[in-house]
Amino acid sequence: MIQLPETGYAPTDEDRASLDAWFAEYDVASAKRDVERMADMAVFPLNLVSDDAAGDGRSAQWDRERFVAVMTQVMGEGGEDITFESTRTPVFLSPVMAVVFTDSTMTMAGHSQQLRYADILVRRGGTWAFQTMLQSGWGDNL
Repeated sequence: MIQLPETGYAPTDEDRASLDAWFAEYDVASAKRDVERMADMAVFPLNLVSDDAAGDGRSAQWDRERFVAVMTQVMGEGGEDITFESTRTPVFLSPVMAVVFTDSTMTMAGHSQQLRYADILVRRGGTWAFQTMLQSGWGDNL
């Protein structure tokens, strides 16, 4: 008989603080349009899950090159500042796995847009990295 693992992990203050620090650093890289730094903070191949214009669920795996190319196009190369105001709700599955739900307002060139997405992060060697991105509306780009 298979022995099921213990579940119901309760994160420590350090777990929460380290994840918050990771997102703070990622937000700085995003605001600067530093796509290479954003890629440094990921595990490749990166899993992506979304839906398309036809209403079908889609998924893909991107290598670093594809991530950098798409995110460079998405983020643009303008000089205007990008700001993010985010509320994150992490669900820790273990000390090294977390699913993080984010509600965010992104503002660029005076235009604000509401975002809702989720990320799956893993901690390797004491450092968090995102491995899966989930957000509606990206499926036609996958």
